[in-house]
Amino acid sequence: MCGIVGYVGKNQAAPILLDGLAKLEYRGYDSAGIANIVDGKIEINKAKGKLAVLSDLVDGGSKIDSTIGIGHTRWATHGKPSDENSHPHMAEGGKFAIVHNGIIENYIELKANLVASGVQFKSETDSEVVAHLLEKHYEGDLLAAVKKTVEHLEGSYALGIVCTDYPDRFVAVRRSSPLIVGISDEGNFVASDIPAILAYTRKIYHLNDGDIVDLYADSVKIYDSELNPVMKQVEVVTWDVKAAEKGGYDCFMHKEIEEQPRALHDTISPRIDEQGKIVLDGVNLTKEDIEKCDKIYIVACGSAYHVGIVGKYTIEKLTRKPVEVDLASEFRYRDPIVNENTLMIIISQSGETADTLAALKEGKRMGARILSIVNVVGSSIANESDDVLYTWAGPEIAVATTKAYSTQLSMIYLIALYMADKLGMISEEELRSNLSALLDVPNLVEEIIKKNDPIVRELAEKYKEIDHAYYLGRNLDYAVAMEASLKLKEVSYVHSEAYAAGELKHGTISLIEQDTLVVALASCSKVLEKTLSNIEEVKSRGALVLTLTSEGNTAVESVSDHVIYLPKTKEMFMPSLEVVPMQMLGYYMAIARGCDVDKPRNLAKSVTVE
Repeated sequence: MCGIVGYVGKNQAAPILLDGLAKLEYRGYDSAGIANIVDGKIEINKAKGKLAVLSDLVDGGSKIDSTIGIGHTRWATHGKPSDENSHPHMAEGGKFAIVHNGIIENYIELKANLVASGVQFKSETDSEVVAHLLEKHYEGDLLAAVKKTVEHLEGSYALGIVCTDYPDRFVAVRRSSPLIVGISDEGNFVASDIPAILAYTRKIYHLNDGDIVDLYADSVKIYDSELNPVMKQVEVVTWDVKAAEKGGYDCFMHKEIEEQPRALHDTISPRIDEQGKIVLDGVNLTKEDIEKCDKIYIVACGSAYHVGIVGKYTIEKLTRKPVEVDLASEFRYRDPIVNENTLMIIISQSGETADTLAALKEGKRMGARILSIVNVVGSSIANESDDVLYTWAGPEIAVATTKAYSTQLSMIYLIALYMADKLGMISEEELRSNLSALLDVPNLVEEIIKKNDPIVRELAEKYKEIDHAYYLGRNLDYAVAMEASLKLKEVSYVHSEAYAAGELKHGTISLIEQDTLVVALASCSKVLEKTLSNIEEVKSRGALVLTLTSEGNTAVESVSDHVIYLPKTKEMFMPSLEVVPMQMLGYYMAIARGCDVDKPRNLAKSVTVE
């Protein structure tokens, strides 16, 4: 959610800020603004609506004569979308302006105290309290005022702060909300995510919670929360700038669907050595560690949670270890049974998901060992974990995840096979056979995309007027049905739900009427006949049925209006194949219905508030 960009350097700041904010549009927002120091005063320009509104307001930033500034795209949490509630916010005296990502949980108390002292607020936001607190605590030392201010804040925040007394520097702070520092010969940056500054520098610092950054045109100084200097190692971003651009595609989602074969190859191949053994870089789980583990929790949100459901089926089958899958937003509030013999697998694309990070910290406090699967090196979840596995998916810009989900699935397979091998639960021959099949998954995904693109495009045109859709499956098929349903609803705005097929008769079948779309996933051989019976139940009530199944399962044709056949592989890996046409269906349905595919309404890419 939201996006921050800050710059101080040799060049005109406003065009750089606007360009950086444009690269963060994928995060979701409803307003945008920038603050620059011009002739010793803070000049703020902000507007409700798309970034283009702000850009037009300031002529692309060309007329703002300043080499320092902070910018923001806002996704409303406190206060409706409006010009007044847009960031940046300025203190009454005009000395400070701030941008803020996150939520100040104690803002009501802070605001009440400030109002009692005579401060007048101009917005409904929680963020504005920060600007007024800075002014209250300022006694000539900028860093001291920042330190004292953040000591009063509860919640999550990434802050960018400018002060008129210092037209050559700005300060940034990070706690439980993503923020990176970029350094270059032309100036220095802060940003919520790498794409915002990748056109200007590849050299970055990752920040830890509590870090305070003091940025000048030619230097960057980093301190901990007590203002003790912190030394950071410069990291170099290796992926190409073009990886964060559309590259000729109309939408990032389309591009990222088609990038999945490469992303899967890059994630899987380095983890399987020439001897046919799994090498999990960054993981130090020994046989003894796995043997003493009496419970595994998989904790995640959204699509990552659906990966966890696949993980439960797969890990339990291969290791016979009990696995619970929890929504991160619920985990902390149900008093989970966690101890030093618990392994928690945390899944997050960004590594900054607020609920997931909070659940991780709670599990760690209770003694669990933390193994995380993330896509962003140096992210908060990665830094807090005992073991980290990175998916090498590259930047994922579209709000609806595709390649991140697929690479997370591949990591779950590798973890399950790794643990089974360590425990002696799988023979050498079985392991080699499974790994050979897993290495072939990228090729099969590429085949599915090429073969089914015109088919799914045509189906989307047929289905585009529907109001409801229901996804059915059993076992691993049900796990994929959950993700497939989410893909449709989040980008095309069609109401859809996923159900375990056996639960139809317990209420859901009452929703089936003539021409209701039912998507049936039917690849699990041991429950195929039962799934066919469930398909017959909805078909007999007038449903329009689209079935996904493995090649050779022609029996589905008699109860289906349309069938998509998938190449055969180990059934454990079928989720990786099934999900691809479902992503494509969501995408093409959204296109057919005229939706903004990459930026669905009310959604954000990185959910950094609870």
